[in-house]
Amino acid sequence: MNRKSAAIAALIAAAVLVPAAAPAVAAPLGGSAVAQGRPADRAADRAALQQALDAAVAGGAPGAIAEVRDEHGTWRGVSGYADLADRQRPQASDRFRAGSVTKSFTSTVVLQLVAEGRIGLDDPIERHLPGLLPNGDHITVRRLLNHTAGLTDFIELLLADPGAVQAAQHTTYTPEQLIGLAVQHGPKFAPGTSWGYSNTNYFVLGLLVEHTTGRPLSQEITRRILHPLHLRNTSLPGSDQLPGPQLHGYEWLAGPGAAPVDLTTFNPSVYWAAGGIVSTTSDLNRFYRALFGGELLPPEQLRAMQEMQQTDRDDHRTYGLGLEARPACADGSRVVGHTGSVAGYTTFSFTSKGGGRQLTLAVNTSVTLPAAAGDAMNRLVTTALCDR
Repeated sequence: MNRKSAAIAALIAAAVLVPAAAPAVAAPLGGSAVAQGRPADRAADRAALQQALDAAVAGGAPGAIAEVRDEHGTWRGVSGYADLADRQRPQASDRFRAGSVTKSFTSTVVLQLVAEGRIGLDDPIERHLPGLLPNGDHITVRRLLNHTAGLTDFIELLLADPGAVQAAQHTTYTPEQLIGLAVQHGPKFAPGTSWGYSNTNYFVLGLLVEHTTGRPLSQEITRRILHPLHLRNTSLPGSDQLPGPQLHGYEWLAGPGAAPVDLTTFNPSVYWAAGGIVSTTSDLNRFYRALFGGELLPPEQLRAMQEMQQTDRDDHRTYGLGLEARPACADGSRVVGHTGSVAGYTTFSFTSKGGGRQLTLAVNTSVTLPAAAGDAMNRLVTTALCDR
């Protein structure tokens, strides 16, 4: 795999922002922010949030939307374009593909099943899905959740170059096919001996949920999370269409000087339990607020979910059970949530220590997101979630 192919595969698999030449997009159309809460001491904070959002567009993202919840209330901001073809502005309520934020949803359902006594965190996967994995006696549910199972990431094999991304856009895969692709490649390491991010882990977990409950994963996520929390704009769709008002997703797959490729319509089977959720900034903030507030899991399982361990990431991220934590603030405090990156979309959804502040941010490009836009997104995390 050459350097460009490796960068594309790694970015889609793990939401790692890498430098790229900035595509030609219009200057940001800022403003269009909605703020609620006390007016005192709010204007300067909100202006800084909008400036950071605009900087992501100025840095090369076609459009950006964000929702911040903090001591001043709720702020929603937009910048740039939701649709480059007709220069349509984003709306704060636009839907987008949230990528690996999906892992927090899948993990929550698995941990609910653990709380119900139907599976155990340290059960070998062979006990529940016999024959699925060659080393299934040593790969536990916990190791799948925290990426210490050693399974090769099928995304790195399947989406290794721009042509492969466009082929996957119109191809239907079964979970068993994609798990089989990873298994054929062999393991990265012996289970429990190292850490390696792998979407394959969450496809196995998706099958575990379906085997245990007798229902599709999408139904379990809907029944256990979406309906109780009234997340009406969130789904794990089986269709390649984005429902309702939406951000169009773009990539400059032929290079920064070429026309962008619209990847809004995309077969979701390649993402599924690891990255298939479609949502809005408001719904994702509501999900994490409920999760950390104890509405979805008993204390024992919520504590287990937040037990972080070191990873191989240069940005010092740590990882729990479907959650990641990253340093964001000058005082060294970390924010918790998840990033997401699929073709056409990058998502950040994080909550501050103590849960008092939240940010969900989405831009409508990923594989070809320029470094300047990624830097602006990180600045927005700090602006929104850290003491100022």
